[in-house]
Amino acid sequence: MLKHLMLASATLALVACNGAKTEKPADTETAAPAAPAAPEGATPGYNADRNAYFGDTHIHTRNSFDAYIFNVRRTADDAYRFAKGETIKHPSGFDMTVAGGPLDFYTVTDHAEYLGILPAMNTKGTKLSELPRAADMFSRDPDKILAAFQGVGASVRSGEKLEELYDIPVINSAWQENVAAAEKYNEPGVFTTFSAYEFTSVTSPDDSGGFGGGNLHRNVFFRNEAPERAFSTLDSTNPEDLWDWMDEQRAEGRESIAIPHNSNVSDGQMFRLETYNGDPLDAAYAEQRMRNEPLVEVTQVKGTSETHPDLSPNDEWANFEIYDELLASYVVSKTNGSYVREAYQNGLKLQEDQGFDPFHFGLVGGSDSHVAGGAYSEKEFWSKVGIVDGLPFQRGSVPMPGITDWADQPENQITNNAKHWFSRWAASGLTGVWAEENTRDAIFDAFRRKETFATTGPRMKVRFFGSFGYTADMLDAPDLARKAYAEGVPMGADLVGTGEAPRFIAWAIQDANSAPLQRVQVVKVTSSGETVYDVACSGGATPDAATHRCPDNGASVDITTCDTRPGTGAGELKTLWTDPDFTVGQRATYYVRVLENPTCRWSTWEANRNGTPPNPALPTTTQERAYTSPIWYIPPA
Repeated sequence: MLKHLMLASATLALVACNGAKTEKPADTETAAPAAPAAPEGATPGYNADRNAYFGDTHIHTRNSFDAYIFNVRRTADDAYRFAKGETIKHPSGFDMTVAGGPLDFYTVTDHAEYLGILPAMNTKGTKLSELPRAADMFSRDPDKILAAFQGVGASVRSGEKLEELYDIPVINSAWQENVAAAEKYNEPGVFTTFSAYEFTSVTSPDDSGGFGGGNLHRNVFFRNEAPERAFSTLDSTNPEDLWDWMDEQRAEGRESIAIPHNSNVSDGQMFRLETYNGDPLDAAYAEQRMRNEPLVEVTQVKGTSETHPDLSPNDEWANFEIYDELLASYVVSKTNGSYVREAYQNGLKLQEDQGFDPFHFGLVGGSDSHVAGGAYSEKEFWSKVGIVDGLPFQRGSVPMPGITDWADQPENQITNNAKHWFSRWAASGLTGVWAEENTRDAIFDAFRRKETFATTGPRMKVRFFGSFGYTADMLDAPDLARKAYAEGVPMGADLVGTGEAPRFIAWAIQDANSAPLQRVQVVKVTSSGETVYDVACSGGATPDAATHRCPDNGASVDITTCDTRPGTGAGELKTLWTDPDFTVGQRATYYVRVLENPTCRWSTWEANRNGTPPNPALPTTTQERAYTSPIWYIPPA
């Protein structure tokens, strides 16, 4: 990829409550406990029943080597100002403002490898600027730029340092600069930041000698205090060594978690059934992985990592924003070992057969923007890299300048990059957390207990609870959440069996700035397979008992204008559901997926603005969605 890139230069009124419901026995009337008083020092807005907060956990700035080279000059300060609602400039010159208004939390996660080195190389008077590689890196000769930059990419992949560039004071200074920005913009109760970075492990090398390969990247977040330096692939390319380092930091009082991302392009390595070095998995491995990696990023610009049509052929919604080419490559990633739903199934198998589960993780989303600001809206999309994908023709949503007919589109590096990568990328994503207040401690606690959900951009709110005692009348209770917590568990938790079938509350509320909701689904995974159940349908419809599917709700999109017809789309969907295929002695993983009505995809919006037909190779519409962390059913002993 780098070779080709360089050469290219308030809930709405409509409510639908349905699904399998259990009548409440007359003698089980209970009242939810009174809400506890806010603790001393709580921020305004503290809510013991927890609020939904939205943020982006994956942002890059000029300090990342693969951002600066593509003309990104925005800093961590700029990134946090963007998240708080200010307008900043894209490298291509246009304004960027966060869609939907200010976010609640935001995290700069620059690559730790050669952090801040390229800006230093491009600053006159520095030692690094005097290196021959610096002259090549910022020359006007594309071949020299390519060779210099590929050398950095190859070093990141191999873990072998380029000693002339491995300037520890510069790298540590850039890290402390990002830490200082996180401290500066953190405002308890209003806006939360974390000190964080990206660990950039890459496997499955291609033949370019550059950065291309399978993605094993992790974003590392510190709860509060951050260390003086960041552990990178120049220390070790093995993520298990990263976990060792995190354990050491934890022992010294610096708590952290790591969040893997883009497992979809890991070449089957992210959820492989052996260690990094090829040894069998064991309980110690599973414990260490879950201690350090309780969450996985399931959606971002570079595609969806939930599942794949080849893995889930009976899931009509599995073919959503599938991006499957290895990083910086045209090589297709291996499917097995790359998607979270399959990992859940393999984790259950390992638990049943060997007594441990290394894939007991929750779900989050992020943008992976490399221009300091995430593009979460289909209507206002700017992709992620910088000057090579910042304009519509560069990402293949409109033909090359001067061309109006797709039949006349030429083949060149720009169009090839668009065909293989940029046109297949998505406007995504965000992390939602349920936390008592907007503070580092409360949000990090939500990360730890996995009370998180991911969205593909809209800020829909989703709750998921499980119990053996929930009743249908709870759905209309003003204190539903408090009762649900008191009598059961939320997303991210284990539900230990009692011999009865569990009852689940699934609850979704539309983002007022986005489309109405079409349906709520529960995805059930066992060691032997998976089933997708529609559990709540818009318009008060009931899922078919045989197919577990909602009827068509009449929603449609006019792709020539992007006007939508909502049909029976809902502002809120809420249901009590019991698994019709429940088996007492079988472990199961349940998570919720919420689907909006269809809307125009970003590429269609851009084609319409350009006055040209949409690219015939691309989907014209999309169906935004959210995914919750699971509830794991554990059979009774």
